[in-house]
Amino acid sequence: MNIRILGAAQTVTGSQHLLEINGARVLLECGLFQGRRADTYTRNRTFPFNPRRLDAVILSHAHIDHSGNLPNLVKQGFEGPIYATPATAELAEIMVRDSAHIQEADAEYLNKKRLRRGEPPIEPLYTRADAEAVSPLFVPVPYNQPFEPAPGVHARFVDAGHILGSAGVILDLEENGTRRRVWFSGDIGREKLPLLKDPVLPENADYLLMECTYGDKPHRDPEAAYAEFREVALRTFERGGKVIIPAFAVGRTQEIVYSLNRMISDGDLPSVPVYVDSPLAVNASEVFMKHLELFDEETRQFIREHRHPALDFPTLTYIRDVEESKALNGLPGPMVIISASGMAETGRILHHLKNNLEDARNTVMIVSWQAPDTLGRRLADREFKVKIFGETYIRRAEVATIGGLSAHAGQDMLLKYALASRRSLRGITLVHGEELAAAALREKIIEAGFSKVEYPQSGTVLPLD
Repeated sequence: MNIRILGAAQTVTGSQHLLEINGARVLLECGLFQGRRADTYTRNRTFPFNPRRLDAVILSHAHIDHSGNLPNLVKQGFEGPIYATPATAELAEIMVRDSAHIQEADAEYLNKKRLRRGEPPIEPLYTRADAEAVSPLFVPVPYNQPFEPAPGVHARFVDAGHILGSAGVILDLEENGTRRRVWFSGDIGREKLPLLKDPVLPENADYLLMECTYGDKPHRDPEAAYAEFREVALRTFERGGKVIIPAFAVGRTQEIVYSLNRMISDGDLPSVPVYVDSPLAVNASEVFMKHLELFDEETRQFIREHRHPALDFPTLTYIRDVEESKALNGLPGPMVIISASGMAETGRILHHLKNNLEDARNTVMIVSWQAPDTLGRRLADREFKVKIFGETYIRRAEVATIGGLSAHAGQDMLLKYALASRRSLRGITLVHGEELAAAALREKIIEAGFSKVEYPQSGTVLPLD
């Protein structure tokens, strides 16, 4: 038995790991690789295995870098079950459909420009029909309920505290009399995050396959990030500007909405208009409100005290219609616009940025990790000139990065997670992190007395002997 590291290897995108045991193959994650547009198309279309030979897929959570390539997998012949928690299954269904819509819309928009330049058209990575073919394959499994995706594989989900329904995956494996427990972290959340419960820590694991996105950065307390968020918003409102927030539609958007709800309800911010401009975020928020049992006690207490939902308040507007979205750019500030995608690569956020980036009254608030070569990373790096839809824009708006709002664990929490099962561990494998982050976390783990820490490249086979 072994695990092949195929995606999110020495990078933070495109998660994909292949478990091979007893002649069966189980894929952990099927994420969309994000980066340079020319590279992503080929990479996402080409799997380093035959999708028809997979027995099952296990999905830790719904973020697109973990679920977003499922339409291509199914299109290329995968017909097996996709195991996920109920909330993850619901969110992933709407996310891949939305991703397909964006792929089609962006291809159509770019093709108009390409036609004028005499260039050949491009095809979307996948279509809405491809995405809809994924839905029947989901098999929802609640936290802590055992399931068997393949012979010799007994699995269980535990709360990862990252987004609604996110899970660590416990894999109790048996092959030829050898038994091993692999604990796959998925994306690890943080303690004291808004809305969600804290992550469940590993126990009795032989091998730990874990993310290390912020392995080099201890996060500030979430309340400190909350205070900085409020200060940035206040100074933008004072100059009559708009706060433009590229945010992942699932998880980050709901946390930001809840934080703004708290600030306005407590009188810490004026009651300015807040717009969530993303059909996916609107649909995702409805899923969140269906699963109040997954919220932490602090959130439930807030709902009881303020007598209104955590994700709704009088000045908040959820926008689905494209004409309403366009109309926002003609409205004066102050206001907040939250729109996807979180790395500012696709979707309506691109139109809000191109219409607001050159106005010095405005602020672009970066609230999550930004992959290399994305527009979000170029903005986070404060580049003066950026391209959007092939056109150059001069950035005059303020850029504020609020790292403490991340839903990913920081270095301290990652170290705590890695060492929680140290007495039983045979090895730790770091994925879903860049080289500097992985090196810093690896050094901390070794300093704590555990030396068997790997950071493999794509294609590496990890024997589980």
